[in-house]
Amino acid sequence: MAPGTDVIIAAFEQTGIIPVFYHDDAEVCLQVLQACYDGGLRVFEFTSRGENARKNFAILRDKKLAAMPDLYLGIGTIKNAADAAVYAGMGADFIVCPITDPETAAFCKSENICWIPGCMTPTEVSVAEKNGAQLVKLFPGNVLGPGYVRAIKPLFPQIKFMPTGGVEPTQVSMDSWFDAGVVCVGMGSNLLSKALIDSKDWSSLKEKIVQTFAFLKAMK
Repeated sequence: MAPGTDVIIAAFEQTGIIPVFYHDDAEVCLQVLQACYDGGLRVFEFTSRGENARKNFAILRDKKLAAMPDLYLGIGTIKNAADAAVYAGMGADFIVCPITDPETAAFCKSENICWIPGCMTPTEVSVAEKNGAQLVKLFPGNVLGPGYVRAIKPLFPQIKFMPTGGVEPTQVSMDSWFDAGVVCVGMGSNLLSKALIDSKDWSSLKEKIVQTFAFLKAMK
C-alpha cells in the first residue's frame, strides 16, 4: 500500500534532492540507486522512458524492500492513468508526471498514492491544484528559472514547488532555487552525469551526491 501524499511530500522536503534516472541496464540502475542511498538521499524517481522500464523498476523495488526500508521509490514520466495504474500495482510510492492530467489525478486519489504533476504555466498550476496536487513539478526548470518561482509563488500559497531540469549540483544553483521558495529539486543528468554512469565509478558518484547534499545542508 502506498504511503500517502502527506508522508511522501514530507520525505521530498526532508531529502531536498530528488534523483531522476533511467537506464536500460538493470545492474546500472541498482548501482545508481545504491550510490544515491549511500549518499544520504531517501527519495528516488525512476523514469518510465525505455523498453526495460517496468522490468527494471521491479528490480529496484525488490532491492528497496530487501535493503532500503526508509527509501521512497516512485515512477516518473507518467502521462496517463493506465500507466499510473501499472506502476501503482507494482509498488510505486508516488507518481510523477511531465504534464497535468486530471484522469491520472483521479486515479491517484482513488488509490491514495501521491500525484506530482508537471506544470509550466500558471493555468496548469491552477488545474493541478483543483485536481488535488499539493506538490507541483516545474518543468522544464532550465527554461523557467528561479525568477519564475518568485513570480508565481504568491498566486499559489498552498502549493509547493519542485523544479526539474536546469538545477545544477553547485552551491550557487541550489541557493538560487531554494531562495526562490522551492521545497526540493529534481536532478537528472546534472547530478547523475552520463560520464560518471558510463565510467561505472560508483564511489565517485556517491561522493558527488554527498557533496551536493552538503550544499543543501549548508543552506539550512
